[in-house]
Amino acid sequence: MSGSYTAAAPVPSPLDGAVPQRDNTRFMIAGIQMPVPIGGKNIPTMIAQLEKTVALYPGVDMVVFSELAMHGPLHACASKDPLADEAVFQAFAARHRIWIVPGTAFVEREGKIYNHAVVINPQGEIAGRYDKMFPFLPFEAGVTGGSQFLIFDVPDIGRFGLTICYDIWFPETTRTLTSAGVEVLIHPVLTGTTDRNAELAIVQATAVMFSCYVVDVNGLDAGGVGQSLVADPTGRVVHQCGQATEIFPINVDLGLVRQVRSEGANGLGQVLKSFRDKNAVLDTYANNGMTPYLDSLGPLRPMRKRLDPTD
Repeated sequence: MSGSYTAAAPVPSPLDGAVPQRDNTRFMIAGIQMPVPIGGKNIPTMIAQLEKTVALYPGVDMVVFSELAMHGPLHACASKDPLADEAVFQAFAARHRIWIVPGTAFVEREGKIYNHAVVINPQGEIAGRYDKMFPFLPFEAGVTGGSQFLIFDVPDIGRFGLTICYDIWFPETTRTLTSAGVEVLIHPVLTGTTDRNAELAIVQATAVMFSCYVVDVNGLDAGGVGQSLVADPTGRVVHQCGQATEIFPINVDLGLVRQVRSEGANGLGQVLKSFRDKNAVLDTYANNGMTPYLDSLGPLRPMRKRLDPTD
């Protein structure tokens, strides 16, 4: 396909180095919750929302869109030229000196389909790439899961990570990122199903379990049922959208993350330190997490209609 590329490894992150800090640890992230049409072709509308965002909120540092915002949820609308799509957002980021996470898009590489996200820095450069690690199987059938995490540093601010939608249902993803120092989890989603309330509970629990901000941005129409949510490292809901188009700028406070990790949420449990200092040997993930019980559950497949009570 035109505009194809080789999957990039995560941006090198000094996992054993000090997390960058500054006196002013506030950083403004604007989520954009907006309709995603079933037929895709949404990039011009996304750019219009970006123009509105920088005009209304000139202090914004980063803008985040929802999962599959560019081309919609159908494989048939996969990006024909992902590099050209990215270039549109790269030019905007460089012009306005902001970070942009333009949601995700289905892309094809070497005959496989991936649910792919990029992070663009204020110089208009690709700061990182990520393939959704846990496609929503069996409903996201045909999508290949990624195998590399994305961690990126915002200079003088802190460490960020990105996961996509269903990834957050597997706490091992956030454990890996926060154990490497990630303080803000960017989480584009496309959830239009009845489990959105469960997902919102997971978002809030993830924030307090891992002492981090979670910025969860859902779409509308074919892009989800909205209700985007930002939770802070104490588990508090900082903001939750309704089910209408909304631009929601939030000042995340990296100082609060560091305080909670040092002293505990409200002076209580210091969960990352407790995990570090555990006596237990966690063998759950030996043999890549495979156990006889899990193997007995059978293959991933869609729910079948029961034609026979004995089936």
